[in-house]
Amino acid sequence: MTATPPLSPQDAAGVARRALPLLDLTDLSDAPTATAAEDLCGRARASGVAAVCVWPDFVAGCVRALRGSGVRVATVINFPQGGDDVARAVAETRATLADGADEIDLVLPYRALMRGDADGARAMVAAVRDVCPGRLLKVILETGELEEPALISRASRLSLEAGADFIKTSTGKTPVSATPPAAEIMLEAIRTGAGRPAGLKVSGGLRRVEDASAYLALADRVMGPDWASPGTFRIGASALHAELVRALEAAP
Repeated sequence: MTATPPLSPQDAAGVARRALPLLDLTDLSDAPTATAAEDLCGRARASGVAAVCVWPDFVAGCVRALRGSGVRVATVINFPQGGDDVARAVAETRATLADGADEIDLVLPYRALMRGDADGARAMVAAVRDVCPGRLLKVILETGELEEPALISRASRLSLEAGADFIKTSTGKTPVSATPPAAEIMLEAIRTGAGRPAGLKVSGGLRRVEDASAYLALADRVMGPDWASPGTFRIGASALHAELVRALEAAP
């Protein structure tokens, strides 16, 4: 996203206080380790984030490490490729739920949607929804690849209709990740078309306190100043966490 001017220490601390409880502290690196996942959980406990988001192999360990903390454990399914194998996605989901995952971040088969197979994309969301009742389902649209506003809007509405609790911008694995224009389209779909409470997760490329501030301001403008909460708005990030903590430590 376009760089915004630095916030004053006081304003940055205010954003940090608001953003930290909305954070999905994430490690989806290409060379993950159990030690890194344990460290992630320690940082999550210390700062009271909403959730950690890790590869499926680390769900069980994170559940143990975070027991009693109130921090939820999210994992990724069909990630990052966004393939169209529904049976595989369902099997992956069942396995992570057995390990104790609280939240599922599912990559929409966005290429199927791009070639006109909306039914196939919808079928995957619905199938995963069916096997995770009572768990939070976030559907990753990969908006940087969809690119066209009409397609982002269609993906948003399709996912919500199929049972998504949240729609999420990006995997963070493509050249273009979250952008304010895409997030605004998604918020409009939530506001006008969900027919029930639903949320937005902004993920990919957020590294500065000013980035968090910009997306929070966007949510306030579209949805109202009291809308953003852990149940409706998440920020998926890794490097941003340290910046938010530093902003609090530097508060006047």
